Amino acid sequence: MAIIRTANTEDLQQISKVVTAAFNQANEARLVEALYQSTAFVPALSLVAEEEKQAIGHILFTKINIENQRGDCHESLALAPVSVLPELQGKGIGGQLIKKGIEASRLEGFDSIVVLGHDTYYPRFGFEPASKWNIQAPFPVENKYFMAMELVPEALQNVQGTVIYPNEFSQV
Repeated sequence: MAIIRTANTEDLQQISKVVTAAFNQANEARLVEALYQSTAFVPALSLVAEEEKQAIGHILFTKINIENQRGDCHESLALAPVSVLPELQGKGIGGQLIKKGIEASRLEGFDSIVVLGHDTYYPRFGFEPASKWNIQAPFPVENKYFMAMELVPEALQNVQGTVIYPNEFSQV
């Protein structure tokens, strides 16, 4: 079983290798590196899975806003990306990272998380279509792939609008 811990800046090179391998291209790794330098970055919400002191997985949660038509914003988190070395995928490491990340997000005082991902994977962790709360992605996507979860009961009850991602998401 992998050790899950908070990442630090010394881990960034290993994290980049893991993310690049997991996605078979460097764009997601460049996103992680850019988010590390952004105001959306929350150091406690960058987690590494490691075995024998080597990074084998990574997950990142960054601050986003959900903006309604009046321009009111509700702060939330985006889960993106979650990465596991290809040869270790399907062994539960991603799930460990997600569970630990959700708990760390609660401990950091956040009340909700948004994710764009597989509709058969993320619901097992408590994610539901964001459309349940009238929350939309800022780009066209089927409802079943754009999900949210409340970390605090009814945290999204009076929240609706469009997710505003940090600029770094559109730069890679």
